Amino acid sequence: MKFILGKKLEMSQVYRPDGTVVPVTLVKAGPCIVTQVKTEETDGYEAVQLGFLPKRNLSKPQKGHVKDLEPVGLLREFRLTKGGADMKRGDKVEAAVFVSGDRIHVTGISKGRGFQGVVKRHGFHGQKASHGHKDQERMPGSISAGGVQHVFKGLRMAGRMGDEQVTVKNLEVMEVRNDGIIAVKGAIPGSRNSIVEIVSA
Repeated sequence: MKFILGKKLEMSQVYRPDGTVVPVTLVKAGPCIVTQVKTEETDGYEAVQLGFLPKRNLSKPQKGHVKDLEPVGLLREFRLTKGGADMKRGDKVEAAVFVSGDRIHVTGISKGRGFQGVVKRHGFHGQKASHGHKDQERMPGSISAGGVQHVFKGLRMAGRMGDEQVTVKNLEVMEVRNDGIIAVKGAIPGSRNSIVEIVSA
């Protein structure tokens, strides 16, 4: 299992050998430091904790946690299958662990859209723009008969949109560059400079 933390940069495009253009997202992946290895015996499950982005001013508990290591400001944990922890504290994880053609899952926090109506949030069509529909074009319409006397949980209505964890699965790594930038086919969640987790599919 391969995994790394990265910073989303921007979208771009690359060319396949046959000349077709592929839209890609560029991610500055790593270098990450293994700050903790959790095992079945000590923690009840197996996981590896990675540190990313150097930071100068750490709190005392943070300094103690990364003692004898490069001070990092961001920590993320990756669960492993049993017997999968072959790393040790202090190891470095670089973008070169991935190669072109790898399939990956990318997790990030989607862009926050604020409070939105049903047309933008759920793709409702709205109402007819004809006689008798004054100021109703983007309204949700009826929300069912009144016999139950309450709104069912999960009903698609207006509300806060975005700013939640999203995982896009089975993306393809198009290329891995020497400066640690990974070109991922397609779009991934988050705004520019947001943190993403990349895990092998």
